[in-house]
Amino acid sequence: MLPIITYLDLETTGATPLRDRITEIALVRFENGVEVARWQTLVNPEQPIPPFIQQLTTINNEMVANAPLFADVADKLMTFLEGSVLAAHNVRFDHGFLKTEFKRIGINLRQKVLCTVKLSRLLYPQHKSHGLDAIMQRHHLTTIARHRAMGDVEVMLAFLESAKLELGEAPILRAAAQLMSQPTLPSHLDAKLLDDMPETPGVYLFYGENDLPLYIGKSVNIRARVLAHFNSDHASSKEIRIAQEIKHIEWVTTAGDFSALLLESQLVKQRQPLYNRQMRSERQIYSWKLNADSQAKNLLTLVRETEINPTELGVLFGTFKSKQQAIVALRKIAEAHQLCPRLLGLEPAASGACFASQIKRCKGACCGGESVEIHYLRLQQALIPHKLKAWPYAGKIGIREHNSENDKTQLHVFEHWTYLGAIESDADLTEKLREKVNLKFDLDTYKLLLKAFSHPKTHVVQLAQK
Repeated sequence: MLPIITYLDLETTGATPLRDRITEIALVRFENGVEVARWQTLVNPEQPIPPFIQQLTTINNEMVANAPLFADVADKLMTFLEGSVLAAHNVRFDHGFLKTEFKRIGINLRQKVLCTVKLSRLLYPQHKSHGLDAIMQRHHLTTIARHRAMGDVEVMLAFLESAKLELGEAPILRAAAQLMSQPTLPSHLDAKLLDDMPETPGVYLFYGENDLPLYIGKSVNIRARVLAHFNSDHASSKEIRIAQEIKHIEWVTTAGDFSALLLESQLVKQRQPLYNRQMRSERQIYSWKLNADSQAKNLLTLVRETEINPTELGVLFGTFKSKQQAIVALRKIAEAHQLCPRLLGLEPAASGACFASQIKRCKGACCGGESVEIHYLRLQQALIPHKLKAWPYAGKIGIREHNSENDKTQLHVFEHWTYLGAIESDADLTEKLREKVNLKFDLDTYKLLLKAFSHPKTHVVQLAQK
């Protein structure tokens, strides 16, 4: 498929490269379409293999007890990888383990990679699942060594052969070329940055000539997203300017996408990067606050974001980018429900019927045609779709996120839609629960939490109040 390509599979003690270790390596190397080498070996992981993994792979502690250490086979492995593209099914997993193992013995692995999961997605977009089991079922492939390294490599090769017979070689070559034509860093940046840039969730910061960031972004894969900024085929004018001005890149890894979104929002507001206009903190929103008194002259009051008390969101309606937008929206609600614009505070106080009442667009709460109590109830009903959500918990809560690839866990603490910070230890949590909270409404945090609360996989922890 490619001039020199090595198909590889690993078995490991778990899913986290920083904590788990390799137990088996298998590979087949091709040069100009001809198989030139085939190699496999067990590896002593220097740690126990969990029972679940033993059952899955059939590799047990006794089998690897006298196997070579990774350091003992590293040189031989490197000879098979040298000058070739590394291909694997979900190559991020295998490449991540290899990079970590080589780093333990002082070697920085630099390897071009090809993911056969992504290749399958390009070749067969009509299918949802592209794991090896799904591919075996679709292409009627069999193996007696599933979840053993060489068995899985052979399934990979059988899949590619089946795809070649079904689609022809040309589509496979085009798809592989598309996956391999990844963007690179601009020439004025140190290419060695890519060796350390993680493929895990987090936030990245682009800097120019000074300490003020040009741009702050987030991704579930920092490396892929950073490189995407320099893809000339899809670059916007903004990204072209960033590429020209960027001098340095920094990043912060997180436990997941939610953690990255929170950190991005915080950093953008704190650092005010030049090219993050949409999230910059100078934006001010407005919301309508409903008066608890149905007899009040103005039933609604327009409040600015800085005036919003997060404990009162249950009586606030809508988030608007300007006063004018808020007024226009309320007028449309009034017209749609025949509410009195004067009682809503949209027109100055006066005696007699309002103009809307005279043209039959108000049911007359301003002039006795409708009781103010009924009008108030109808107003509440009309505002329901725009109501901000009251805090659904008794006090502080935490949202826990864990990432097995970087072995990072974060607990984010909130109270009344206010973000109180990330917790790394029990001592920090105790202190956070004791400290006085300065509640402040932030629309971005509110929206993030709404989305998180609606997601079934969000791990919410009700925190005891100390």
